[in-house]
Order: sequence, then C-alpha cells, then structure tokens
Amino acid sequence: MTPNERVKFLQGKLGFNTQKEFADSINIKSGSLSDILRQRVGVSSAIKDRLAFIHQVNKEWLETGEGPIFREQATRAVNEKEGIPYYDIDIEELAEENLEMMEREPAYYVNYKPFNDCSAYLPVYGNSMHPAYSSGDIIAVKEIWNRNVLLWGEAYLVLTNNKANDLRCVRFLHEHPDETKVILRSSNSQYRGDIIIDRENIVALYLIKGKITRNLI
Repeated sequence: MTPNERVKFLQGKLGFNTQKEFADSINIKSGSLSDILRQRVGVSSAIKDRLAFIHQVNKEWLETGEGPIFREQATRAVNEKEGIPYYDIDIEELAEENLEMMEREPAYYVNYKPFNDCSAYLPVYGNSMHPAYSSGDIIAVKEIWNRNVLLWGEAYLVLTNNKANDLRCVRFLHEHPDETKVILRSSNSQYRGDIIIDRENIVALYLIKGKITRNLI
C-alpha cells in the first residue's frame, strides 16, 4: 500500500463511517482528505503529525508500511471522551479564569500518555512567541495551583484580572527582584520590553508541557 492507501485503511480501522467524520477528527477539510484518498496529493507532514498526535498512529508504518500501525505506548481514544480536551479557541479571547469553567464543548479529546496529566490542548495564534511557539502550534497546558513554586524561564499560559488588563497570553516567566511580582517575556525579538505584573493579579496559570507543530489547512 502507498501512504495514501494507508490513510484510507485507517478510516475503517479507526471506526469512522464517513470521510467527513474522519476529516473532522483531525481538523482538516473533507475536500483535503478526499484529495488524499483519491491520491491527487501526497500525505503531508502536517497530516502525518495529526494522525500520530490525535490517533496515536505509528508514523513509520504510515510512511513505509513497516512496524505496528499504532504506537505501542499509547491507548487510542476513538469516538470516546477519553484523554485531554482540545479547545479550538483563541487564547486571548478566554473570558473565564479557569478552562474548566468554560461552557463550550471541546472539539475533540487527545489521549497521549506523556501529556495526560495536562488540563487542555489549545492552539496558538499570533507570533509573539515565535520561534518557540508559532501560529498554528498546539500546546499542552497544565494548571499550576501553587504560584509560589514556579519554573523560571519556562513558558506559561497566563490569565490575569482587570488590574493587569485582563491579559491572556503565552510568555516565558522570569524572576523579578520584588518577589511579589513576575516578569513576562516574549521570545520574538520584535516584541520588545518585558511585562511586569503582580503575582496577586494572576487568576490562572498553566505550565506549557509540550507542543505539536501543524500547518493550517
């Protein structure tokens, strides 16, 4: 089988009855999937990444036909509410203090063992954290309850109250000489200047444990 034929095989193997269901599960257009299944286009790296990330497909098998179909370490979640929710929302538009308080349903669930202790998966929009996190990346975030124990220099999703202008952003956290404050820093050199906020104005804080890079289709 070719990689395209293996993608077609996966639709049935994963239990999807229609191309639309399969396309929706990996967040691509039905027409894009149809082009792959009809072998009009090749299977892009982005599609391979999504199949590996969302459905635990073994990329070596997808590319060459060698090895097991699925990654041995992971447990697949197909059409079940297992794993960690993925919310297809703009971080800056978050209106609630805590992701668990959001009323909307997640787009889907991701069951990926290394990140199964996380709170959610979210997309990144904008380039303020490029190249560390670029527009189109998906980040796995874990809520931090004790804000007095932080990993300085690591990236966090920070949500603040109106005293700090209701910031919702991804930034590297750095220690401030005043222990009541923290420094938020971008990784994009075009975004100059640090943001300094009071710890007490942070209403929710999430450590970014990892990411997956994707191309928007």
